[in-house]
Amino acid sequence: MSSEMEPLLLAWSYFRRRKFQLCADLCTQMLEKSPYDQAAWILKARALTEMVYIDEIDVDQEGIAEMMLDENAIAQVPRPGTSLKLPGTNQTGGPSQAVRPITQAGRPITGFLRPSTQSGRPGTMEQAIRTPRTAYTARPITSSSGRFVRLGTALFEYIFHHENDVKTALDLAALSTEHSQYKDWWWKVQIGKCYYRLGMYREAEKQFKSALKQQEMVDTFLYLAKVYVSLDQPVTALNLFKQGLDKFPGEVTLLCGIARIYEEMNNMSSAAEYYKEVLKQDNTHVEAIACIGSNHFYSDQPEIALRFYRRLLQMGIYNGQLFNNLGLCCFYAQQYDMTLTSFERALSLAENEEEAADVWYNLGHVAVGIGDTNLAHQCFRLALVNNNNHAEAYNNLAVLEMRKGHVEQIGDLQRSYVAAQKSEAAFPDHVDTQHLIKQLRQHFAML
Repeated sequence: MSSEMEPLLLAWSYFRRRKFQLCADLCTQMLEKSPYDQAAWILKARALTEMVYIDEIDVDQEGIAEMMLDENAIAQVPRPGTSLKLPGTNQTGGPSQAVRPITQAGRPITGFLRPSTQSGRPGTMEQAIRTPRTAYTARPITSSSGRFVRLGTALFEYIFHHENDVKTALDLAALSTEHSQYKDWWWKVQIGKCYYRLGMYREAEKQFKSALKQQEMVDTFLYLAKVYVSLDQPVTALNLFKQGLDKFPGEVTLLCGIARIYEEMNNMSSAAEYYKEVLKQDNTHVEAIACIGSNHFYSDQPEIALRFYRRLLQMGIYNGQLFNNLGLCCFYAQQYDMTLTSFERALSLAENEEEAADVWYNLGHVAVGIGDTNLAHQCFRLALVNNNNHAEAYNNLAVLEMRKGHVEQIGDLQRSYVAAQKSEAAFPDHVDTQHLIKQLRQHFAML
């Protein structure tokens, strides 16, 4: 059957079924026969692009260089609540940073793993430097993916994504903008994307703003917000998203963008409100369900969190992290019959050693909760077997050893006081730290 089909139609069929290599190979054969066939060129460029396509709006991994050498922040000492680098303490009555674990960048763990926020613990240099190569977009066809009409646009996407040659892509986009007498918003967005990749955020901002004046598109709002986040101007990004919502009411990606920024600024209650708005528009939005569930869990409402995680399970999501969260929710909601089976399932589905380590660590907590210190000891040791850099497991093993009375060094009160003061500076409302400082001051008064 396939041999009788028109080759271009068959190639297009392969493309639609995401068999990109077969599509590209067939286009190559067609181009050997007729080198000037524009349709074959466009389809081949698109197929090769899709193999390595990354949704630029979602994927933005911050490398070590960006963290250490970032000079794009506007203010050296920003006002509280206006910067993502120093999100400040939680002013909104939500769960505190003492009970909510945070990423290495100092942001609270959200409940949903995004490409740009937390790629596990970058324990090694390679892991930290690793960049995403292929990430297929889960977003519906938007302006950027629905506009492969001419050879020029397909060629640009090929150079930008497949060859990763941003400078050549920028040259092509600049010539195309000039050719269209600066009236084509799409090429302006592409120039902005190139400037953003090159770290020229102010130039990218101008291009995106110019494109928005000509044609308001959801993607352009999202790109411009990314620029403001990179410039550490979250308040400007929030205002921009709200402008976008005036033009596109109920647009899920814009609502989600607002929620993410509130989350990074440690304003959990506002983030939860916006995620609830997302669910009103799309009640199968995985990120919103996971983040609201996580927020309820850390607000001491495990029974409600359990409902959200069960919803994810009903939607067909089946992975170690979800069963890990279900196990914790069942334990804190006192549904002990389901706790161990959830953790067993989580262990069998763990994709790597770090995930397994987290499951064993949580099982250790369950063991501490039921008073079985020997089991807790074994679980924390197993967490360390899977991940030797698991700081929390070391900490809890030390607490267990201290309870048993295995203390090697007692009496270094000065270092204890310095550490307690650092703890108080990091989290002023932590009651245990205040008690410890009070005890130490009493000791010093007696000396």
